[in-house]
Amino acid sequence: MPAFRQVGEKQLPNPVLCMAWSPKRDLIALANTTGELLLHRLASFQRVWSLPPSEYTGKEITALAWRPDGKILAFSLGDTKQVVLCGVEKAEILHVFPVQNPVTCMHWMEVMEENSVLSSFYNSEDESRQFLPKLPTLPKSYSTTSKIFSEEKSDEIMNLLGEVRLNVLVLGGDSGFVELYAYGMYKIATLTGVRTCRSLSLSSDLKSLSIITEVRSADNNPEICYIQLDTGLLSDCLPEVTRMARKFTHISTLLQYLHLSLTCMCEAWEDILMQMDLRLTKFVQEKNTSTQGLKKLGQSMESSYSSIQKLVISHLQSGCEALLFHLSEVKGMSLWKQKFEPLGLDSTAIEGAITAVGSFSLKANELLQVIDKSMKNFKAFFRWLYVAMLRMCEEHVPPELNKMTQKDIAFVADFLSEHFSENEKLFDRKGKYFNVERVGQYLKDEDDDLVSPPNTKGNQWVKFLQESSHLKESPLLFPSYPQKSLHFVKRMMENVIEQCLQKPAEVIGKSIKQAAFLPLYTPGACIHDISCLSKRWNDKKGKMHYVVFCMPEISPCKLYLLRKGTDPNRYISVVTCKCVIFVFRSHYVYSCLDARFYDDEMLTVLLEGSGYNSWRVLAQIPLASTLSCETEFNWQSNLRLDQQSSAIPCQALVLGNQWRELENMKAQFVAVNGIRKVACVLSANLRHIRVFEMDVEDEDDEGADSQNASADQDGLETTMSSQGQGEESAEAEGEAGAEGGDGFQKIEEHLESEEALEVS
Repeated sequence: MPAFRQVGEKQLPNPVLCMAWSPKRDLIALANTTGELLLHRLASFQRVWSLPPSEYTGKEITALAWRPDGKILAFSLGDTKQVVLCGVEKAEILHVFPVQNPVTCMHWMEVMEENSVLSSFYNSEDESRQFLPKLPTLPKSYSTTSKIFSEEKSDEIMNLLGEVRLNVLVLGGDSGFVELYAYGMYKIATLTGVRTCRSLSLSSDLKSLSIITEVRSADNNPEICYIQLDTGLLSDCLPEVTRMARKFTHISTLLQYLHLSLTCMCEAWEDILMQMDLRLTKFVQEKNTSTQGLKKLGQSMESSYSSIQKLVISHLQSGCEALLFHLSEVKGMSLWKQKFEPLGLDSTAIEGAITAVGSFSLKANELLQVIDKSMKNFKAFFRWLYVAMLRMCEEHVPPELNKMTQKDIAFVADFLSEHFSENEKLFDRKGKYFNVERVGQYLKDEDDDLVSPPNTKGNQWVKFLQESSHLKESPLLFPSYPQKSLHFVKRMMENVIEQCLQKPAEVIGKSIKQAAFLPLYTPGACIHDISCLSKRWNDKKGKMHYVVFCMPEISPCKLYLLRKGTDPNRYISVVTCKCVIFVFRSHYVYSCLDARFYDDEMLTVLLEGSGYNSWRVLAQIPLASTLSCETEFNWQSNLRLDQQSSAIPCQALVLGNQWRELENMKAQFVAVNGIRKVACVLSANLRHIRVFEMDVEDEDDEGADSQNASADQDGLETTMSSQGQGEESAEAEGEAGAEGGDGFQKIEEHLESEEALEVS
């Protein structure tokens, strides 16, 4: 295999805490200690964009994960206990949701199972577009206070849905919780009692969830364990889970859209009030007696009301209609009890959510009526005042303005009555008189009742409902809250829908049971280092979970591979565990600093020479040859793995040409992407980075190629030993290396002399 080619190197100003390659493009995401998120391109490690930390999101990034299509990047924040979904194209925060505890690890997988029901759903999923118009684009932010607004934001929000095929974001934390989010937005399962979660992986067939966790033993010592959870309900009801999750993700996206629309309206109104205050103040200070200035002031107020009215009609009402459509479809699904009742869909709860959305729609319509009335009253008042000033100035009054209808006079009377009557006078804490504007009170995010609620006296419909005993409590009518603001009704709607969404997550979470519990080892004093070497991988083709880890208390120069089937019911007791020793030139034994699964067939390792040899080496290890051992390992369930390590089949792998020495770099961590065939190596000080193309011949470094080619042998040779009492050492010696020098027995002696070494 050709040598790895270095394509980039960089010294970073701040230490890097997390790094993750995009699954589809030559992009790598980095999170540093300042809370900054960076995106770099493979070519010359060029920066694409950076997302600085903010008080809104947080400053302590703890984990990264890419959506399988590479368009969304998820990251968790420990200080604010939030998870953020960021658009890759424009570095925009598209969605933020809170978690109860800080997240320490996350995994975003795509379901690969196929069947006729799913194919039919994939083809018909966009039927809603035939009935619903496209949501209008959100306007630009009216002020700089909003950190998440930009033009075309609504399109970006709707892109959160991504592809129809189900993908699941899995979150885990130190406080013993695990949560599964369909499409990265809708929570479909909540698990508790998992203890400290170090790493996790959900199988692509949804049959099991594998977790590397830290538990406390009976004598209160920490133990690293492998847990397999049976997620059979998700796999058995995959078509129903996909359909339900897709609908609820639509609903979550629409809630985000309504939230941004209302925030935009509030910002617009604040800007309008500020501009009107400035214009009125300027008009009074200049003692402007010009009727033209008053006319412009009236036109400006009319335009301001009109802009808010358009936002309500185009955004709030459109969003409510789409929300009612999707909730009605979910209600229909809940009535199919045979299919959806096991998933926790409750028709009564969904009906309550539909009612809450209807109430919000009524409140938005009420705001429209208030705006319309205020516009008419302001327009009539300024017209009357304009004519009055013309007459006072003894100027000519145009004939079209001189005619005042009875309706116009009524509007002026209403305006004077509402804004200047003694009953409407209010006082602030300083005793200063002020008057409450009718529209602004609907946009205040407060729990208090409206100061000036709408007057329903004389409303025939309200009177009819009050007099009808049958319609008063009818479930067909949405309740209205005339005393509450639009913000209050929106929060109430969000809470009802949130409760509706939570029940399936609780039901599915309770169905997930522990299928396997395998205690691996006690981390001892090196617990902070070993967390980097408990890595998992989901083999989609072979339907296997892989785990790679080190046990430095046993031997720092051995790497252990554990393999278990993803189907707990099929592979109940089948567990494969192998031990690997890395050898170079037959006598240099290496310890493993970091290891990552490159793909289903290859393992990428970062090695360090033991003793006086302190070389750092990046190498590729084929999994097939690593696991090809005829010796069986019988796991004794009453013992930890480190207590029976002498019985684990062991292989000595002699590095051939699948390696590269990392000169002038104290490498410590590695991140890889087998699809794009790239790797990124990070130094121990977390500032020095090198990027490699793994399957391209290094034309610029022929010396390194010749060095690799002159290795002990061209391929990767293996030597196996059951390593029982060391009786098979001599037999394995003949297969260990090309030079036939020291062999496996010498390696064993060298390991014994290095037993006290720890991974640096």
